[in-house]
Amino acid sequence: MSRRPLVLALALALPFAANATDLMQTYELARTGDPTLSIAESTRLIDKEGAVQARAALLPQITGSAGYELTHSSRPGDPTGDGKSRTYGAQVNQTIFDWSRIANLRGQRAISQAADYDLASANNLLITRTSAAYFNVLIGIESLAAAETNEAASKKQFDYAQKRLDVGLAPITDVHEARAQYDSARANTILARNALDDSYRALAEITGQPISGLKGLPDDFRPELPPEQNAQSWVDRALEQNPDLKSAEYVLESAQHGVSSARAGHYPTLNFRGGYSNGTDWDSVPGTLSRDGEGYNWGVTLTVPIFSGGATQSGVRQALAQRDRAADGLEQTRRALVRNTSNAYQALVAGVTEVEARRLAVVSAQSALDASQVGLEVGTRTVLDVLQNQRTLFQAQVEYAQSRYNFLQNRLLLEQAAGTLDGADVQDVNRLLTADAEARLSSQPVSQ
Repeated sequence: MSRRPLVLALALALPFAANATDLMQTYELARTGDPTLSIAESTRLIDKEGAVQARAALLPQITGSAGYELTHSSRPGDPTGDGKSRTYGAQVNQTIFDWSRIANLRGQRAISQAADYDLASANNLLITRTSAAYFNVLIGIESLAAAETNEAASKKQFDYAQKRLDVGLAPITDVHEARAQYDSARANTILARNALDDSYRALAEITGQPISGLKGLPDDFRPELPPEQNAQSWVDRALEQNPDLKSAEYVLESAQHGVSSARAGHYPTLNFRGGYSNGTDWDSVPGTLSRDGEGYNWGVTLTVPIFSGGATQSGVRQALAQRDRAADGLEQTRRALVRNTSNAYQALVAGVTEVEARRLAVVSAQSALDASQVGLEVGTRTVLDVLQNQRTLFQAQVEYAQSRYNFLQNRLLLEQAAGTLDGADVQDVNRLLTADAEARLSSQPVSQ
């Protein structure tokens, strides 16, 4: 379950990890560099030790002791008495029956099981967090490329309107409008560039180092649904395998044992106790001799609680409330899981249609822009018409990029909800990323 043994292997497998180019390499870097996952691993180890400590309370408790003592006494009329002594011994205590400790052990074992599922959930969450950050960079790259294209086109239309004004073929209002659209396009480019820079930093926050040379989807990408199942089958799988739900179930089980542990405050306990001691005394008074002593003791102790000031009853009420809270948390997790799984599946289904619709919207917007450009040249359209179509194309390109990568993210979110998300799913998505995403930026003309 721990990722730390992978550090050396990844260092050998990814010698140029800082220039990772695909989602799988980025995910492997995140496994070794993400502090959130590291916290989850440490939390699991902490929770695991609770069961060890609870078991230790039921095992023999052996202690040893050794002492050395000097004494001095003086009374009027009596000779001064000085002495020394040494002792050593061993004691053993063994619980024979203590229902509180037995129930606590069972509760801690349930917490230990919950910790395993919590770490599994953290690993799944790392995949979706990494993919979301990775896809946000890709969306930012395409958005910036579209913004730069829009800025260049707006600058061209502004220059064209200015020339027509200079020869008396266009009103001053066209120039002002073209200038406003150009300034707005410049602002959009600045915002897109800042958003992309922040997306890169968000990805580096997870991986622990900068990532460059990202791979993106090719232009001919067509989304497809999983070949089998429907929404209900995904929900059924989620209710059976989702690690968050499993963890909540074990938390409830632990809380139920907590009630038993609290009620055990009314029950008697039985313990075995045994010991060995050896000691020697030496007196400095003339005529006295040293004394040696050795002894053994053993026995059982029955402890019966009679009155604790109401603390036991209060502990029971507290444990019952904690159990009820755990039960409500489990129900809340179950309901949210049903909703989120169904929503993820429906989003995936809708995403297929949305991606195609967004693609056609880009095609239509490009055709409208081309037609308006031709119309401007022959005098049937104005600069304002061209600028409006250019804005429409820019927005369509951004929305198309978002829809494509949202589809991939929803695919991973559905597997996460079902509790089946793993590295193989990342690899499946990674195979779809074949294009050099950052090449889009270097190929775009940017006006100054």
